[in-house]
Amino acid sequence: MKHDEFIGQVQHRARLSSRGEAERATRATLETLAERLAGGEAQDLAAQLPPEIGDYLRDTWSAKGERFSLHEFFQRVSLRERVDVQKATFHARAVIDVLKESVSQGEIKDARAQLPAEFNRLFEAGSEGTMPQVQ
Repeated sequence: MKHDEFIGQVQHRARLSSRGEAERATRATLETLAERLAGGEAQDLAAQLPPEIGDYLRDTWSAKGERFSLHEFFQRVSLRERVDVQKATFHARAVIDVLKESVSQGEIKDARAQLPAEFNRLFEAGSEGTMPQVQ
């Protein structure tokens, strides 16, 4: 998937009014995911993405393997994206949905193996319908 297609899909699925908003949602989500992953997993995901999008997983704070909850994940996305947590949650779901279609299922499986079970809701919710409440 090319950069414009990825961002266009995020914009459509997250119902964002501009490509700039979709870019911010993508960056906020992937940078936060990179903070949670360790051992080169963020780099492995980045290698299968368009370079401009992969860079969000490669930044200096990535690969820390920082331990934080799904709730904290959404709070961090919210701060980075500068939207409320409810919007950030919906946008992150859309970004992860597009990510799952853009990289191999093996890479998604490897990334998910590093995350606690509560993150399954994020990867399984998709960008449509409701997601169980995060506490």
